[in-house]
Amino acid sequence: MYLIEIYKSIQGESSFAGRPCIFVRLAGCNLRCAWCDSEYTFTGGYRRNDQEIVAEIEKLAPVKLVEFTGGEPLLQERELVPLMERLLNQGYELMIETSGERPLGRVPRAVHKIVDVKCPGSGEAGSFRLENLACLTDRDEVKFVIANRGDYEFARDFLREHRLESCVAEVLLSPAFSKTPAPQRTTDNALLDPRELVEWMLADALPARLSLQIHKYVWEPQKKGV
Repeated sequence: MYLIEIYKSIQGESSFAGRPCIFVRLAGCNLRCAWCDSEYTFTGGYRRNDQEIVAEIEKLAPVKLVEFTGGEPLLQERELVPLMERLLNQGYELMIETSGERPLGRVPRAVHKIVDVKCPGSGEAGSFRLENLACLTDRDEVKFVIANRGDYEFARDFLREHRLESCVAEVLLSPAFSKTPAPQRTTDNALLDPRELVEWMLADALPARLSLQIHKYVWEPQKKGV
């Protein structure tokens, strides 16, 4: 597998936010979202086999929550699935963050899937495979990154049409973040004021959770490896 980095931090998003977590960031992505904050994953990386990756994870013990992210980790599905199965057998709790553009059927059910359905403002709307909805369970979460009112309405309508609240643990709405943020750890770096997003959610009584990237408020927002 080709990796960008493995590091220990706190989980910054989802219902796991705030928990210590080991991040395994894989190289490569086939999407080009307008607000992407990890373009450094698109190329390069270093090669490691299963045993070497497990050894790096074990060095960061005793943390037992591990997230596979990218880029798009399922571009390396052939190598990733056996690795996830191995870590599950060793007692790790696993997460994967994916766009849902790749098939989810082979991801072990015990893995918590955080599926980032792309809104129009990303430039990649329509990339989500609707057949992946059948692969989601009540341990999984669906995320929408919201840059404007149009993105919010897309997410609201998608949620309602597919009754997401009835088939996943959480539906997350996250304000998009500037690709070139100021060093201040404030919401001024968000492309959409979180307060405005909350007002829309309340007006529609939307069964969703506001999700802020809390690592960008704990550390300087441009800092990597946290």
